[in-house]
Amino acid sequence: MATIFSHAVVGYTIAKLTNQPQKSTKLPLIAAVCAMLPDADVITFSYGIAYESYWGHRGFSHSVLFALLIGLFYFLVVCKSQKHLLVSGVVIFAATLSHGLIDACTDGGLGVGFAIPFWGERYFFPFTPLRVSPIGVRFFSHYGFTVLKSEFLYLVVPCLSLLSIKYVFNKMKSKL
Repeated sequence: MATIFSHAVVGYTIAKLTNQPQKSTKLPLIAAVCAMLPDADVITFSYGIAYESYWGHRGFSHSVLFALLIGLFYFLVVCKSQKHLLVSGVVIFAATLSHGLIDACTDGGLGVGFAIPFWGERYFFPFTPLRVSPIGVRFFSHYGFTVLKSEFLYLVVPCLSLLSIKYVFNKMKSKL
């Protein structure tokens, strides 16, 4: 898995790249949390649920269906404003889905169960530049630093670049 920090940056970026009202800080923060949410499945280790189980790590909580359910929940229950209702639901879906997509770019683990519960095959993408993050205190090691470096290069820098481009574009657009 990638670290929750990088997942949060990607979720936040997804929300900020939409045309939501600029004063709204709630959606980007919720998107950041939803991008981290699938890793709550690590709690299953303490209940004896095997990693490779549908309910184990990178299983159902990393699936497209889970992301769809979270986006739908946000769309139907949380959203109050009709104006940005659909866009907000799609943002939450995309932020949650980004978690599994990012994890499929890591170089370790058993892969991501995108189609769970319909079938249990797990996948990695052909391009896996992200170092898999150690779980627990092992994160605070030299290898943990290597993980952060790969995430900075492949996730944080692109997110900051996209946000910078949007900022410059909006400044230029406001001057026209």
